[in-house]
Amino acid sequence: MTILFDSLALAEMEDASEFYDFKSPGLGERFKKEIKRSLKLIRDHPEAWSKENKDLRRYLLHAFPYKIIYSIESEYIYIVAVAHCHRQPDYWIDRIIQ
Repeated sequence: MTILFDSLALAEMEDASEFYDFKSPGLGERFKKEIKRSLKLIRDHPEAWSKENKDLRRYLLHAFPYKIIYSIESEYIYIVAVAHCHRQPDYWIDRIIQ
């Protein structure tokens, strides 16, 4: 199944990667690898993770305090947010596909 990103979710991922690289060189790359590994698991087993809100699910990253918020559509998985777990909960709600 194809994975599509909301443009803001993609920006969140890039911003977090840049922040981690600034904090410690190479850490941003580790973050991206964790995201890539997570997306593969989501693609292979989309219904395996808990529901976050209505039809949205969340995957919690293991090495970083982030979660991937996604919806399972008929032909693809839509990444709504790459959200920090401890900041502004539910700020991404406006992005939900109607």
